[in-house]
Amino acid sequence: MVSLDLAKSLFNVSGMIADLKSSNFSIYGQWFSYLNIFLCLVFGFVNIFHISGVVVFSIIAVVQGFIILFIEVPFLLKICPLSENFIGFVSKFDTNWRRFLFYLVMCVIQWCSLIVKTTSLIVVAIGLTITCLVYGIGAAAHQEFKNSSILSDRGKVAASLGNEAVVRDML
Repeated sequence: MVSLDLAKSLFNVSGMIADLKSSNFSIYGQWFSYLNIFLCLVFGFVNIFHISGVVVFSIIAVVQGFIILFIEVPFLLKICPLSENFIGFVSKFDTNWRRFLFYLVMCVIQWCSLIVKTTSLIVVAIGLTITCLVYGIGAAAHQEFKNSSILSDRGKVAASLGNEAVVRDML
């Protein structure tokens, strides 16, 4: 029974369905961003073994994956020991326009990797471009920025734990 309860808390199907029905592009952008975390990390690590300038772009892709992780999962800012400068930087991306510009810069960087050599980093560039466009549509439609209901629920649980520093120290 414990594993079933854990699975239900990890995979909030009703929350996913509510997100899809919301017609809010910031939530769709967030879901594409979760996919981008995976794409950046996987294809970044895979392309590190090239003997060319692609290595630089693969390292950038890995770094992008971690930055996206902290932007899209704000709960991690409370539990991970990070500098205040980084937390301040990540906390600035709280509107559709700012996220659109952020992902625009990120996808342009990865598209530039094609200048050196065409590799599987094109998948990262395409994923970041799609996310950029989705946030751009939300910004152009003047939609309010919202977080996914799935992670919002986890954030409420984290907030109930108390002081952020205490949580960081426990981990």
